[in-house]
Amino acid sequence: MSEPLAERMRPRTLDDYVGQKHLVGEGAVLRKMIDAGRISSFILWGPPGVGKTTLAQIIANKLETPFYTLSAVTSGVKDVRDVIERAKSGRFFNSASPILFIDEIHRFSKSQQDSLLGAVERGVVTLIGATTENPSFEVIRPLLSRCQLYVLKPLEKDDLLDLVNRAITSDVELSKRNIQLKESGALLRYSGGDARKLLNILELVVEADGNDQVVITDKIVESRLQQNPLAYDKDGEMHYDIISAFIKSIRGSDPDATLYWMARMIEGGEDPQFIARRLVISAAEDIGLANPNALLLANAAFDAVMKIGWPEGRIPLAEAAVYLATSPKSNSAYNGINDALSLVRSTGNQPVPLHLRNASTKLMQSLGYHDGYKYAHDYPGHFVQQQYMPDALNGNTRIWHAQHSPAEEKSYQQMLKLWGDRFKD
Repeated sequence: MSEPLAERMRPRTLDDYVGQKHLVGEGAVLRKMIDAGRISSFILWGPPGVGKTTLAQIIANKLETPFYTLSAVTSGVKDVRDVIERAKSGRFFNSASPILFIDEIHRFSKSQQDSLLGAVERGVVTLIGATTENPSFEVIRPLLSRCQLYVLKPLEKDDLLDLVNRAITSDVELSKRNIQLKESGALLRYSGGDARKLLNILELVVEADGNDQVVITDKIVESRLQQNPLAYDKDGEMHYDIISAFIKSIRGSDPDATLYWMARMIEGGEDPQFIARRLVISAAEDIGLANPNALLLANAAFDAVMKIGWPEGRIPLAEAAVYLATSPKSNSAYNGINDALSLVRSTGNQPVPLHLRNASTKLMQSLGYHDGYKYAHDYPGHFVQQQYMPDALNGNTRIWHAQHSPAEEKSYQQMLKLWGDRFKD
């Protein structure tokens, strides 16, 4: 049985590799390392079908070094350790480190990722990880700090057309047929920048036509797919462009676009928990203090989806999405915590003022712990002005800045009433 077209067309050299010129084009960072014959551990982040696995294999072939592959879907800690032991025993003095390629590394648990740390740090293996998820959230920090991160982009229209023409003219099976690409719009649209999906669709269309002469048009592509082409590959661009459009539509207060992009995700087979998590994040980040109930409703929608499942779960998700899109917006809390983190990183571990410390022992009392602290409830209005920031940051240090939506304005006016000029923007 013949291999699938996507596998037959897999490039073997960088000269045949399509796209990602910012990484492997002449003078680009990865190309320089490969040409020099030495690479450091790195992670490739990008949507499916853009050449992550292919690039890893090309690098291994070019460097002529042992190449081990693990899938995070099927491999456990024992598999990782077995590969590391094989890499140790098979390495010759002064030779390049064997390459360990881990596909879908974001699916590795923390313990699985931990098991890689020592080998990567000592150079026992050179790790190449591939992920469709943001490594900042899915890869543990110690491992991420030991790897470079390279972002792969969806293939451009010209790249995809080049790939189709190559397949038609040079593939061992397709070149036997008289194939004419009359229209390419449907092929490109349904592939979504995914080379694998593009070649799968092309192969499907050609194989469905029993004639030696095949004319590819948009109408034929659409009819051959039959089922909703958006569901042709459930692992396509959903985690990238569509979720981005969904969140931006909520942020931009457009409920129609919000529901449209949600429908695209649902039809594409997206995990409902993923949609629900994004709603909770958006409620906190984009609606925030302008409507604190948004976070409650988004969280309730998440719980409802977990309880009732699919397809009824689409209803509370839609309710929450529309509510968020039509709510007033504020990112003052989001900005505030980011500014606070930046302040902490730039000023270091400032000591807690003595009057804010607990004095649980006589020694602490003798050192002045808790001395001078004013208990707010003992004062009119349950408030008294005193210093809460570290001594070095005392004064007019401001972190939170209100954005004056109707709900947030109440909080701002309360701060003005209590603190006076300190909170005047």
